[in-house]
Amino acid sequence: MNLANRVTIIRILLVPIFLYFVLENIPYGTYIAAGIFIVAASTDGLDGYLARKRKEVTNLGKLLDPLADKLLITAALISLVESGVLPAWVAIVIISRELAVTGLRALAAAEGVIIHASPVAKLKTISQIVAIVGLLIDNFPFSLIGFPFTSIAVWVAIVLTIWSGLEYFIRMGKYLSWY
Repeated sequence: MNLANRVTIIRILLVPIFLYFVLENIPYGTYIAAGIFIVAASTDGLDGYLARKRKEVTNLGKLLDPLADKLLITAALISLVESGVLPAWVAIVIISRELAVTGLRALAAAEGVIIHASPVAKLKTISQIVAIVGLLIDNFPFSLIGFPFTSIAVWVAIVLTIWSGLEYFIRMGKYLSWY
């Protein structure tokens, strides 16, 4: 159990704490949840950096890191749907893409092909984080001036989610002939 894997496990352990604050009726709970979400999302880059820098990339880390990412984003999306601030179809599109790409990566890995995240996929992740935080804090401070920043962020996340998903399948199309 190296440092990078510990950081990933912390991200996983933050998910139920995040959910508590976003789903319970606590004063400023969604703002606290947004802070927890930002901390958890920040650990994604940190664990990868630590693993590479310390030359401690492990199979456990390769499993836990994407799992932690999916748990955090999926929990946030479902809780936002439950809270009534995100349409269910948005969560379905994003979660479906994540599951489809995870399946594609699993097929590729079974054949010894590693699929690295593309620049668009990295932007997709950032856009999803920004959109989720915006929804959690109810578009603050942009709501003070009537600017729909969060609505724009959600649409950007949807477009980048679909784009990056299609990109993976197009890029990996030559390998899909295995099946």
